[in-house]
Amino acid sequence: MAFAITQTCCNDATCVSVCPVNCIHPTPEERAFGSTEMLHIDPKSCIDCGACADACPVDAIFPVERLTGAQREYARINAAYYENDANEEHRPERPVPGPVFHDWGAPSFDRVLPPDFGPLRVAVVGTGPAGMYAARDLLLHTPAEVTLIDRLPVAGGLVRYGVAPDHPSTKKAGESFARFLAHPRVRLCLGLEVGEGGVTADELAAHHDAVIYAVGAPEARRLGVPGEERPGSVAATEFVAWCNGHPDVAPDAFGLSADRVVVVGNGNVALDAARLLVSDPATLEGTPIAAHALAELRRSKVREVVVLGRRGPEHAAYTRTELLALKHLPGVDLVVDDHDPAVGAAVDAAAQRDKAAVLKDVRREAVDWSLPPAADGPRRIVFRFLSAPAEVCGEESVRAVRVTGAAGEVEIPAGLALRAVGHRGTPLAGLPFDESTGTVPHDRGRVTGRPGTYVVGWIKRGASGGIGANRVCATETVGSLLDDAAAGRLPSPTGSARSFRRLARRRGR
Repeated sequence: MAFAITQTCCNDATCVSVCPVNCIHPTPEERAFGSTEMLHIDPKSCIDCGACADACPVDAIFPVERLTGAQREYARINAAYYENDANEEHRPERPVPGPVFHDWGAPSFDRVLPPDFGPLRVAVVGTGPAGMYAARDLLLHTPAEVTLIDRLPVAGGLVRYGVAPDHPSTKKAGESFARFLAHPRVRLCLGLEVGEGGVTADELAAHHDAVIYAVGAPEARRLGVPGEERPGSVAATEFVAWCNGHPDVAPDAFGLSADRVVVVGNGNVALDAARLLVSDPATLEGTPIAAHALAELRRSKVREVVVLGRRGPEHAAYTRTELLALKHLPGVDLVVDDHDPAVGAAVDAAAQRDKAAVLKDVRREAVDWSLPPAADGPRRIVFRFLSAPAEVCGEESVRAVRVTGAAGEVEIPAGLALRAVGHRGTPLAGLPFDESTGTVPHDRGRVTGRPGTYVVGWIKRGASGGIGANRVCATETVGSLLDDAAAGRLPSPTGSARSFRRLARRRGR
């Protein structure tokens, strides 16, 4: 019986590298890699060895016969990926039929440092997935000594504070990174800011052969509409961080006394926020949710969450897997606001593999926004497509969100507005910065004009791609660093490892 990859797939392709029969696609070498929402196992080629399940960092792979409930759909989703498709662009490369076991031998690496080359001292700024993939490559493939730096008092970055607490399998990716925190060639500097009040970019460079910045994209994008600065109008990522107990978000930052919440945007972060707001708090017990958040969710008056999208359901930014999960949320109804005929037409025309097709059996109704959400019965999530936010209305706090579309303008009463329209990087003192993209200019990870300085993750490529996308990204950056080391292009540090430790102790929090 074959295995199947399920909802929490992180796309880092660890499973691909251990599969003995090449039955998991797309692989990093194939053109579709990075463009699909998840990886897929070919049920006709799988030999049921379980190597992929053992290697998966997020527990997303199971034998088909063990799939239950909502997970049963993934047996069909995996198989459907390998069905003939008239569109060549979406046709995966089929594996060679039959077992093709890897020819095991001595490990070899593309880049070999000169034998008299001493261990590199490399600083990695940021302990989220991007930084930890880079550190892992350095520790596994070179004798480098790695200094891990994070401004927060706890390591983990986006895995710890940006993944919804009811996605414990996704958070397990952090466990695979945690073992490197105690590696004998790692020095961990937590609570240390790089920039004002901490250490500078020049100081980091002076004490290390190379510095890799993996600082992400911390700034939530703005809506650019009147009223978005009102109290009660905040970033959805701040809400998720609050649920995770982020030290920068006060425990009393959110009060859930309104019966309706509007989430502007329809990516996975928007669905995370919506799901947490309407879930039965009892289902969150035992998850890593912060105690203050769970207590507030138990008191919550929220009955309805409106997920607002500028474009139609065929162009929604969320993944099909996250939308499928909402359909199986206990005690929660899904509704599509049928305010524009184009919405229903797009759903009805969707092919089976399109994400819009997931909404075909979801109830449609023309929602009367003059009526409050029902006080009894199930809570609900309402998808309103083809509607752009025009104003966050209110006086001292949010009262409603005014939206525009082909059907005209309407005010959606709400006491909380969460924006989930993406992120961008912020400038780093001492490094170049491209304001148009929110990234640090680079060439294959090499920071422009700063020899020995590199970037990885969202600050390198922009705020796109999930946890697994950082693996390939880190491989490229570390490869550039090792090329530079082998060619003698790295500046020589003037400070010692000991002097940096003293500096970090003085400047840290």
